[in-house]
Amino acid sequence: MQKRTEAEVIINGKRLRITGIEEEEYLQKIATYLNSKYAAMKEAPGYKTMEFDKRQELVLINVADDYLKCRQQLADKQAEVEERDTDLFNLKHDMLSDRNRIRELEDKIEKMKASAMEDQKKIVRLETELSNFRKNRN
Repeated sequence: MQKRTEAEVIINGKRLRITGIEEEEYLQKIATYLNSKYAAMKEAPGYKTMEFDKRQELVLINVADDYLKCRQQLADKQAEVEERDTDLFNLKHDMLSDRNRIRELEDKIEKMKASAMEDQKKIVRLETELSNFRKNRN
């Protein structure tokens, strides 16, 4: 079982004791985030004249908005990572195919060099024979 952490925080000017499985520092970050939301809402026109429940709902809506936007950003980033993984896989596949093609071409070059060498030897042999034939004919 995970250890529970208890932290005393101040949210919107009220001292609260919150409990969670996270470290106290994280629980303080939650309070800081909520305080920033309350501070931002206090700057909104008409906020101070709203009923308490309406102000709380407005803060909750803004927190939910942040949450959903973060989830969408995460989904977008995950899709981007998956796309990059696919691209990377395809690039590796292409690279391996290119390496195989290079090996095939190198083998073909070696065979052509060997064939050219044999042809060169054949030319020298035939030129020698032709030269000998011309000498013997005269």
